[in-house]
Amino acid sequence: MSENEQNTQVTYADSGVDTAEGARAVDAIKQMVASTNRPEVIGGIGGFGGLFSAVAIKDMDDPILISGTDGVGTKLVLAQLLDRHETVGQDLVAMCVNDILASGAEPLFFLDYVAIGHIEAAHMAQIVKGVADGCKLAGCALVGGEMAEHPGVMRPDDYDLAGFAVGVVDRAKMLDPANVRPGDVILGLASTGVHSNGYSLVRKVIGVDGVVPGTAEADEKRAELERPLEALGGESMADALLRPTRIYVKPVLEALRAGAPIHALAHITGGGITENLNRALAGDVDALVDRHVAGDPDAAGTDFGFGWDVPPVITEVCRRAQLSANEACKTFNMGVGLCVICAPEDEASVRAALEAAGEHPFRVGECVPGTGEVRYTN
Repeated sequence: MSENEQNTQVTYADSGVDTAEGARAVDAIKQMVASTNRPEVIGGIGGFGGLFSAVAIKDMDDPILISGTDGVGTKLVLAQLLDRHETVGQDLVAMCVNDILASGAEPLFFLDYVAIGHIEAAHMAQIVKGVADGCKLAGCALVGGEMAEHPGVMRPDDYDLAGFAVGVVDRAKMLDPANVRPGDVILGLASTGVHSNGYSLVRKVIGVDGVVPGTAEADEKRAELERPLEALGGESMADALLRPTRIYVKPVLEALRAGAPIHALAHITGGGITENLNRALAGDVDALVDRHVAGDPDAAGTDFGFGWDVPPVITEVCRRAQLSANEACKTFNMGVGLCVICAPEDEASVRAALEAAGEHPFRVGECVPGTGEVRYTN
């Protein structure tokens, strides 16, 4: 070792990790985290693990813990380009809690993981605010998480999100696709738009692939995306594409607790209706979705023929991508964020319970004998 090497001190900060700013970031989010607390939360953030009392589930006959983990995906690239980070945290929570809701579970607590090139307390507070907002919408507690600074691996303003949720349901009340029968009705609950899937295609369609945030090219693209569009009813593409994923937990749990006889639920995410609705079917049942397309469903177009409203941003992206109806249905949610399956004789009561919880369910299709696949009526 040379004399210079022996006498030169290299600190953690010199390597690109700012522990002091990390501590300021933790201070900046403490109140947000506390605002999501449930009575079962013990202590606060800052320890080596999040503490959550299980005393409440002791009243259940056979409590089943259900966990889910996910990320936001390449929607984050758009958020970084537009420098808008307040809502992607809700997307993160939604992707996890809507999944465990599909078993009828109540989300109990949530943890997040933020990997970022360089921590800035104000930036981190924007991201975590969205996570906290999502947790409050889902009724679960944000009991902890991790902020990891990755200099040399990520650009300073680059970040990625991952989350983990745990919920519980009494086994006797757990929703099970095995209960789905031919003749069952499929209802839909509306999405707010693209939600958090299909953004690799979206980015290509709107021309932001390879655009580096903070550059002149990024500024031009941002201005273009923030202009109102007639095709979107005067909304900008930026606003429409960054609208967060809906969280369906509270209204659906309210309906279930009111006795709504729901057989199964399907969260419509990556793969669209075609590759998600089948996950809520018994092996001897197909879903027949109402779609009356004029002409060839394999031909590009925007006349998807559904009996419900498809958000304009989805229609516009499909038009620009020249997606056929079949491709669109296995890429985007097509306006259906959650599918609810029930017996035909229970449709009126299930609709009434969901409407009492503030939802506006609509008919998506029905179940028919089959092999566990999704088909369309065209």
